Amino acid sequence: MTRQSSLRRLREFGIRPNRELGQNFLIDDNILRLVGEAAELDPADVVLEIGGGLGVLSEFLAARVRALHVVEVDERLRPALEDATGGFARARLHFGDALTLDYAALVPPPDKVVANLPYGIAATVVLKTLEELPDADLWVVMVQREVGERLAAAPGSKTYGATSVLAQLSCDVRLVRRVPASVFHPAPKVESAIIVLRRHAPPPARDVVTLVHQAFAHRRKALPRSLSHAAGAAPGIRERAREALERMGHPADERAERLTPAEFAQLAEELRS
Repeated sequence: MTRQSSLRRLREFGIRPNRELGQNFLIDDNILRLVGEAAELDPADVVLEIGGGLGVLSEFLAARVRALHVVEVDERLRPALEDATGGFARARLHFGDALTLDYAALVPPPDKVVANLPYGIAATVVLKTLEELPDADLWVVMVQREVGERLAAAPGSKTYGATSVLAQLSCDVRLVRRVPASVFHPAPKVESAIIVLRRHAPPPARDVVTLVHQAFAHRRKALPRSLSHAAGAAPGIRERAREALERMGHPADERAERLTPAEFAQLAEELRS
C-alpha cells in the first residue's frame, strides 16, 4: 500500500525526486512499523517530522498522535503532503528550510522527533532540534549509516567527534538497525540506519558546545593546542587546558577523541574557574 500510494503521488502530482535536496522517498510499510515501534507512539504525543517528502511517514504518524508538525523545504511537494495529511486536522505543514526554522516557536511544542532526514543535513538538524526542543525526549530518525555511526560513536573510535559528543551530552544514542536502499525511491547509493536518541539531560551550555567544536577542529593536534588555535582564543588557554586535563586524570597533551562527553562538560567547568 505504501509503495502504491507513493507511486500514485509521484504520477498524479508530476513529482521528480530532486537529488540536490537529497530526496529519497520512503516506500516500504515494514519500515513504517519499525519506526513506529521505536518511537513508542502514544495518542498524546506531539511529533515533529522533518523532510515530509511524499507524506508516507506523515500519514502514518498523523493517524496515531495528538498533533503532527511536518517540515518540508520543497514547495513542489505541497500537493502530495496535503493529499497525505488532508484528512487529519491535527497535522500542520510548515514549508521552509529545516536549518533555519525556529523549532522553539512550534505550537503545540513537539515532544518527539520522527523523521526520514535528508542526508546532507541530518546531523545538523538533529543537533539543532536537541538544542531548540529541550522538552522533547525521543528522536527516531533515519539517516545515512555513516551519520548514524558518528552520532553513536564511542570515545577513541575513528568516527567519534564533535557530533558524537554534542548528541551524547543530551541523549543516549543507539543505532537500532541498518536500512537497505530498496526501501526508498529512488534507491540511494548508500546504506541508511534507524537511530534512536533518548534524552537524559538538557542541552549543553553554549561554552561547552564551543569547547567541543574547538577541541575537534584540529584532530591531529593535542586538545590544548587545538584550543589555542581557535579564533579569539583566550590568552594562556593552552596551559590552562593542559593543567585541567591533568587534574582530570588525563595526559596534559591528550587528544580530543579520548575524552568522554561528560569529561568535555567537566573540562569546560575547569576552564571556567
